[in-house]
Amino acid sequence: MTNWTSKSMVALLLSGAVMLATGEARGKPPFVIEEGALKMPGPVVFETGSDALKPESDEVLMHAKDYLGDKTYISLMRIEGHTDSTGASEVGQALSERRALAVAQWLVKKGVDCKRLLPVGFGETKPIAPNDTAENRALNRRMVFANAALRGKAIGGMPVDGGGRVAGDPCK
Repeated sequence: MTNWTSKSMVALLLSGAVMLATGEARGKPPFVIEEGALKMPGPVVFETGSDALKPESDEVLMHAKDYLGDKTYISLMRIEGHTDSTGASEVGQALSERRALAVAQWLVKKGVDCKRLLPVGFGETKPIAPNDTAENRALNRRMVFANAALRGKAIGGMPVDGGGRVAGDPCK
């Protein structure tokens, strides 16, 4: 028979609380922040050249919804759309904005308060890899979910839009 000390009981209870806080106990991926952005369990996928979300994005986007539901102190999440450098830069910029807005609208339809979302497009201006191969271009076509404000205060002295172009109002 195990002899539980008060210290071991506290440790056990705290480990369970940590699992609940991160989503692990519910069989969901934990919430991890890397370089100021929510690490997603997979990519957000769109129809080629379009802002139409593919159904396989639903589970990934639910991760962002669950995160905002858990972390009520995040008063503003910046949803960043990024593209590769193929085609005209104005076209890529507009596509990144439409995609960011589409993601924000999806989250609003799932119950996230629209005032907590800021969709922003960066186009090709912030690549994470050289645009020299198909694989690298695929890396550059991405959505980023960044914490922009905590309890109404911008994070790190940066503007909440992160220097991108605001894509639209998800409340409309």
